[in-house]
Amino acid sequence: MIPIPVTIYAGPLGDTRLPSIRERKPMAPSPVVKRDPFLQIHGNVTYDGYYQSNSDTPYLEKDIYQHTLTTNLDITVKNQYPLHLAFSTSKGNSVLFRNLTGINLHYTNRDFKQMLMDKAKGWEAGKLKQLKELDTIKSKLDIGWTQLQLLKSWFNSPAQLQRMVEAKEHDYNLRYRDSLPVDIKSLPRYAFGKVLQPLADLKKSRFGGSDSAVAKLRKEYEDKQHQLDSVQLAYDNLLKLYNKKKIAVGNKKAYLLGALQNSKNDGELVSELSSMNLPDSVLPPGYKLLLSMKSIGIGRTMVDYSELTAKNISITGVQAEFNPSWYLAFATGAVDYRFRDYIVNANRPKQYLNIIRAGVGQKEGNNLILSFYTGKKQVYNVNTGTPTTGTVEMPDYKIMGLSLEGRWQINRYNYVIGEVAKSSTPYYQRAASHESVGGSMMQFNSHHNEAFSVSTFSYIPKTATRISTMYKLLGSDFQSFSLYASGSQQIVWSLKAEQPFFHKQLTLIGSVKRNAYNNIFDSTNYSSKTIFKSIQATFRRKNWPVVSLGYFPSSQLTKTENDRFIENLFYTLVGTASYYYTHKGIGMNSMLSATRFYNKQTDSSFVYFNSTNVQFMQTFFVNALTLSTGVSAAVNQEYALYGADGNAQYRINRWLEIGGGVKYNYQTVFENKQMGYSGNAKISIPKIGEFGLMADKGFVPGVNKQLVPNKTGRLTYTKIF
Repeated sequence: MIPIPVTIYAGPLGDTRLPSIRERKPMAPSPVVKRDPFLQIHGNVTYDGYYQSNSDTPYLEKDIYQHTLTTNLDITVKNQYPLHLAFSTSKGNSVLFRNLTGINLHYTNRDFKQMLMDKAKGWEAGKLKQLKELDTIKSKLDIGWTQLQLLKSWFNSPAQLQRMVEAKEHDYNLRYRDSLPVDIKSLPRYAFGKVLQPLADLKKSRFGGSDSAVAKLRKEYEDKQHQLDSVQLAYDNLLKLYNKKKIAVGNKKAYLLGALQNSKNDGELVSELSSMNLPDSVLPPGYKLLLSMKSIGIGRTMVDYSELTAKNISITGVQAEFNPSWYLAFATGAVDYRFRDYIVNANRPKQYLNIIRAGVGQKEGNNLILSFYTGKKQVYNVNTGTPTTGTVEMPDYKIMGLSLEGRWQINRYNYVIGEVAKSSTPYYQRAASHESVGGSMMQFNSHHNEAFSVSTFSYIPKTATRISTMYKLLGSDFQSFSLYASGSQQIVWSLKAEQPFFHKQLTLIGSVKRNAYNNIFDSTNYSSKTIFKSIQATFRRKNWPVVSLGYFPSSQLTKTENDRFIENLFYTLVGTASYYYTHKGIGMNSMLSATRFYNKQTDSSFVYFNSTNVQFMQTFFVNALTLSTGVSAAVNQEYALYGADGNAQYRINRWLEIGGGVKYNYQTVFENKQMGYSGNAKISIPKIGEFGLMADKGFVPGVNKQLVPNKTGRLTYTKIF
């Protein structure tokens, strides 16, 4: 029986090409190369226009207005280098407040480390193509996977089954024809011309022979199987290598985060980052220099170097700090204003600061730093006179000094900072000795112009206790940009401790200080021996009210005749309790606060001398509506003041919010009853910004101890981008 040929045909017999099983895919569009802009700028712009009909005691001014424009910009250069730009200008008609304008452009390695931290957190496994080695392995894996799928599809293809059937039929037909008894030569040529091979070929082909069609196809199958095994083995080895390196990169990410969070100092961080072989997308070129630059500021900037040289001094100029394995810092510029200088708008001499510091070691670790400073500093007040005549004259404000500071990092949680310094002597001492500024500083046989300080910090992990101490001995003739007085020896010390209890639910902070507060209005030979005490306790527990109680020293500045000022010090006891909760789906917040002033009428112009103030406020949050109400009482030895107010705030939609309220005051003895009001609105305009309006009629203390009306108004504009 002759088998019927199968009609499926996949190609000519002996075709060893892979079957043409292809998936038609649309042509991929050309990849869009995402390029980071050279500059990325985010920030805000704010305008504030403020009006006040009466100023608060003890200053007496009327119809005060002030315009303030500020902007803060976070600038990123090439998505790698962070900068911060701040601008502020303020102008008004008050004689007490100066018109101030300042601009500052600065870089800190703190911002740079935060950027590295953000990139490290976003450095996920799905983005590992940024690493060239893994990207190359991944490409090879893709090619190997394609080869495997093609080889497997070759074996499983119906076309290969059809080829095997045809091969068997082919060999069977040849074998059948070869067994015929008929003399093949006697047959007509046309009988087998297109069906059978010539007789020579028939004799060479036998079913199952080495050169039969089936044998050739089996040999082809064996070769393909060997090729498949080789490709599979290579693919498995490559996949193991990829997974190993992928895990290594994941570990590297965790190691990077740990290095950024736990490095003791910038030098240690640079060393660890250098050994990690990170891509430029995470660690940009020049990172060692950027991490070694502690800060660079241009414009209005803050100089905060050491206790005996320049601490918390605002200047308009330049300051920079570098700290790779060595330390270098410098600052130069005009002293912008000192503490409270912006309140007292009086004529003052021009002041400027020049300082340079150099040393070895890390600022956050062991170091030794030498400082030299010079410039002009208003160390003397208007009461300074000449030693011979006693008449008031303009003093020479030039000062100069040297300082040697060292830090000893005992362990991770404890360190000690010590500093010794020697300065020039006051101008009246130099005049008497006919010495120059530098010459008086180099007189080592005199110790009146010397100072030293010691500071310690300790942390006990087991109890989470923090303890800090400071001691300074300042010679009577010592001068620096951190000191506001000279003419008498000063001993300054402080002790501060912080201790949490009950799993950090209760925190106690206490401090004791002597002469730690410098008053620029005291006479030059004044030496304070006052000891200030303060203590604060805060209790926080989930679903409980937050309670805080503190006892602090306070002060009040009073202007007298002839542009002279008096500062009075007294203690204040402050306690607050705040609790947020919900009831029937309505959010509520209750707050109770109490203040007690421990001062006397004889030592303060404060109207509420020796008074006790109590205030309670209740707020309800009902969807877009916020309701608040409050009552208050202020009681002293002469009268009592009671008040009540109510306010409603409603968000109408996404762009409009309005609010308003009323207030009532009653002052005993004077039988003074007064009503006030307030109103506000917020308007948000897309792509433009937010506008705020506020108007208020309130009351401030007058000179006769009675409350006088005070109207205020405010217009604000804010744009965040």
